[in-house]
Amino acid sequence: MKTLVILGSTGSIGTNTLDIVQRFPHEFRVAGLTAGNNVDKLEEQIRAFGPRMVAVSNDAAAATLRQRCAGLPVEILSGEDGLAQVAAMPGAELVISAIVGAAGLVPTLAAIRSGKHIALANKEPMVMAGKLMQDEARKHGVRIFPVDSEHSAIFQSLEGHRLEDVRRLILTASGGALWTFTKAQLQDVTPERALQHPNWKMGSKITIDSATLMNKGLEVVEARWLFDIPESRIDVLIHRESIIHSLVEYEDRSMIAQLGLPDMRTPISYTMRYPERMPLDLPSLDLTEVGKLTFCKPDHDRFPCLRLGYESLRIGGTMPAAMNAANEIAVDAFLNGGLRFVEIAEVIRNTMDAHTPRPIEQLEDALEADRWAREKAESLVHALPR
Repeated sequence: MKTLVILGSTGSIGTNTLDIVQRFPHEFRVAGLTAGNNVDKLEEQIRAFGPRMVAVSNDAAAATLRQRCAGLPVEILSGEDGLAQVAAMPGAELVISAIVGAAGLVPTLAAIRSGKHIALANKEPMVMAGKLMQDEARKHGVRIFPVDSEHSAIFQSLEGHRLEDVRRLILTASGGALWTFTKAQLQDVTPERALQHPNWKMGSKITIDSATLMNKGLEVVEARWLFDIPESRIDVLIHRESIIHSLVEYEDRSMIAQLGLPDMRTPISYTMRYPERMPLDLPSLDLTEVGKLTFCKPDHDRFPCLRLGYESLRIGGTMPAAMNAANEIAVDAFLNGGLRFVEIAEVIRNTMDAHTPRPIEQLEDALEADRWAREKAESLVHALPR
């Protein structure tokens, strides 16, 4: 039986992971859970799965949870230290890292340094400090398995092949909720409209990232560090059907791809029982029903955020961390009515232009770049005319 810790258990990836645990109760045991402030859902999960340790983002949520779970054999912690303590708890073998945003970096790194294998579902830790993450993983003898459908597809398409034979990686993108919009139409997009993703059911932040194509910019950075491939050999294709999740082209020009209906339980389960696969009770892909698969190139004019992802990699150092932080601030402002959709890229661009990158030699370098960029992006948001 494999013992799991789930960082971000109340989100989409976390709940899908627990769904798999529930379907295979003799294979997995949940030792630790972390969440933000969703005390109601976390309490349900504590009662259903019996973790020994949980953590929430602040003391108030922890106090409420302790009151509700009085008498249960669970230790309840809070704050960044609490998250890191759960991530590094003794006895766990695999940590599912699904905390949204930069908040996932510190606990994920704590898990790596405690010798845990990582199923990485949030892009931001690898974007902020990819080289540091991989250096620490090698140092502590652990593996980082990708959970994102695109990176899982690449991982699966690389299995059994030599990395030196790879010509390029091709990430596919749905194009998000606004792909068919003109530049004029994008000026007046509401958060409600941008959240209407055609294929995937995800949290609000990642859904907006999909609409701006920043999600793909972050994935390019993540792929560079996950697979040790330079950005010049990572391409992106718009594939509206979300059936081909990504492809690998080899030197002989053959391509290997992973296909499937859009359901995150497939890549999650692959990391949970790797290298074996799990018999999931999901619909099969019927290509005759799909009919055709379409592809086109990204439009960097309407959706400039993808280009910013490539640019941050070429500059290197702390620039990807600054880009990511600016994006988080801009997306939050858009969702709360403080920014127009087209201004998301503008805030990121101006933050990057103002940032002086430096090498990331330790965790604090990435965290300082993140802090600086958040302050800068906030000031840019407030300075925009309303």
